[in-house]
Amino acid sequence: MAEEQAVAQDQDNQPGFSIEKIYVKDISLEIPNAPQVFIQREAPQVGIELSNSASAVEDGIYQVLTTVTVTSKVEDKTVFLIEVAQAGIFQIRNVPQENLEIILSVTCPNILFPYLREAVSDISTRAGFPPVLLNPINFEALYAQQKQEQATQANGSTTH
Repeated sequence: MAEEQAVAQDQDNQPGFSIEKIYVKDISLEIPNAPQVFIQREAPQVGIELSNSASAVEDGIYQVLTTVTVTSKVEDKTVFLIEVAQAGIFQIRNVPQENLEIILSVTCPNILFPYLREAVSDISTRAGFPPVLLNPINFEALYAQQKQEQATQANGSTTH
């Protein structure tokens, strides 16, 4: 009996990662200059902004949010604006703190990105435009860049 409890307790202390839920938290489409934008012949410029955030829901449960804003413009007129916030709830247990940040900033967004990409493509098509296909994102490189910027800011803000 004591051996079974020891095995169960050892399993409780093992690192664990699981996907609890993946969902669209927010989605928005604006076509402020319709119907005129549909008769324009000029090719629009497309801008993409991406962000990630993570928050603890409860002990060992985290929500990760990957948000994209796609803006299409011809000169100074907005053709369309798409915003999608793709969310996931992840169970992450018994992971060292230094590894938790990497999981929340790299692993979880890598899981969410295909869903985000599909939502953006689908909504642009439903809006009457060609599909917007987001290029793959290297979240590991973005994380490293963010850490380097934070280190540079921390070193730059110290005065001697």
